[in-house]
Amino acid sequence: MAQTLKLQAIKSDRLYMKVAEQLRSLVDKGQIKPGERFPSERELADKLGVSRPTIREAMIALELSGVIEIRTGSGIYVTQQKQPVERELSDKGIGLFEIMEIRYIIEAEACALAASRITDEQLTRLREAVRAMEEEEKQPNASEKADCAFHMIIAEAAQNSAILEVVKWLWELRNQSELSTRFLARIRQEGVHPSIAEHRKILQALEQRNPEKARIAMKMHIENATDNAAMHFER
Repeated sequence: MAQTLKLQAIKSDRLYMKVAEQLRSLVDKGQIKPGERFPSERELADKLGVSRPTIREAMIALELSGVIEIRTGSGIYVTQQKQPVERELSDKGIGLFEIMEIRYIIEAEACALAASRITDEQLTRLREAVRAMEEEEKQPNASEKADCAFHMIIAEAAQNSAILEVVKWLWELRNQSELSTRFLARIRQEGVHPSIAEHRKILQALEQRNPEKARIAMKMHIENATDNAAMHFER
C-alpha cells in the first residue's frame, strides 16, 4: 500500500474490538478505500503492537459487520459497499482465538492428568462421544454437541473440580460471543469441522494411560483447530 497509515498502538482490556474500531475508522475516513487490500495480519500486528490472534478477532468483527470481504486466493479487501448493512461493531464475551489460546494451555494439562486418572466408564463414554461425532458429521446442520461432550468427559476425568469448572466456563464463553458463533457457523459452511481423527488420537493416548502422549495429542488438536480457523483469512 503506497500511503502510510496512521495507526496507534492499542492498550485496552478488549483489544480486538478496539483494533476493529480503529481499522473501521480508517475505512470511514477513506485512508483505506473501497476495493483496496488490507495490510497483512503480520503487518497490522506489528504496527498496532498486538498479537496476531487479536488481529484475527478484529477481522472477524469487520467481516461480519460488512466492512471487509475475503477474496479467494487474493486476500482481505475493504468492501465495495459504501454503507454495509451491519456496520455497527459490537460483541459480548471473549473472542474465539483468545479462547483457543487458553484452551491450549488448560485442556492439554487436563488431558495429561486424565491419562493417569481416567476410569474405564469414562473411556467408554469417550468412545461413545467419538461415535456421536461421526454421526453428527453426517447431518447437513451438524452441531458440535458431541465434541463438547468429549472435552467435558476429559475435564471430569482429571478429577479436579476447578479444572472441570474452568473448561465448562471456556466452552460457555465461546457460545456467549455472537461474533464467535457466527464465525464458527461460517467456517463450518466452508468445510472446517472438528477433526474426528485427532479426537481418536486423544482417546488412544488416554486408553494407553500415557500422560505425555495425551498432552501432545490435545495440544496438536487445539493448535490445528486454531490454524484451520485462521485459514479463513488466507483464502
